[in-house]
Amino acid sequence: MKLIDIGANLTHESFAIDYAEVLEDAEARAVTHIIITGTDLASSEAAINLAAKNPSLLSSTVGFHPHIAKNVQEKEIEKAAILIKNEKVAAIGEAGLDYNRNYSPKNDQLRVFEQQLEFAKTFKKPLFLHQRDAHSDFFLLLKRYRPDIVGGVVHCFTDSHRALLDYLDLGMYIGITGWICDERRGKNLQEIAHKIPLDRLLIETDSPYLLPRNIHPKPKSRRNEPKYLIEVAKCIAEHTPFEVDEIIEKTTENAIELFNLSI
Repeated sequence: MKLIDIGANLTHESFAIDYAEVLEDAEARAVTHIIITGTDLASSEAAINLAAKNPSLLSSTVGFHPHIAKNVQEKEIEKAAILIKNEKVAAIGEAGLDYNRNYSPKNDQLRVFEQQLEFAKTFKKPLFLHQRDAHSDFFLLLKRYRPDIVGGVVHCFTDSHRALLDYLDLGMYIGITGWICDERRGKNLQEIAHKIPLDRLLIETDSPYLLPRNIHPKPKSRRNEPKYLIEVAKCIAEHTPFEVDEIIEKTTENAIELFNLSI
């Protein structure tokens, strides 16, 4: 059994004290690779540095989360273009739109998202995508660039059946997190999960966020970790025709293919 966590925020301050133990625990639970998410220039640089120290286990992304789009200046875009060339960078992102919280104005979000789509076009690396309450604008931009990019994953998918079909029509992968384990917020996702073809499915923890609610006994800490990735696979199995072993095997194959991982 080999699991790949395609999205973990291991540069988050909550991992500073016990980072080495977090990696050891993940490997003990059959997690063979983790992609560390970059959400701004600093976290992208930090993710690359962590991946370089443990290249067999870790890769990274470089990108700008829509929440911080208003602060992204041209000099940061230029620095990101240099970082993307690093061999440990598996994807561009976290890139996209978030109209749920609107921490940045829409125009800034659209500007920074399109710049990262241009990166994907230029550097031929897949996209690690974020979309919340912004499907229409997000889909139109992604569709426009789709012929020129190698692909991507809509990370932490929580949207509607219609949105799911739109992304599948574009050949996107769908990233599922512990959201599906939440009997309160995740009901809609539970109901449509069976619509995701196994060859388009990826799994992730989005650590330290979205601790799966199906963990028993509950951990003392509410922090999510890559070691809990298996719980996401178990929950998907409960709401789809697929067995846990099938999900693990195929999502690992999918991750290797999309992110061109040498593992």
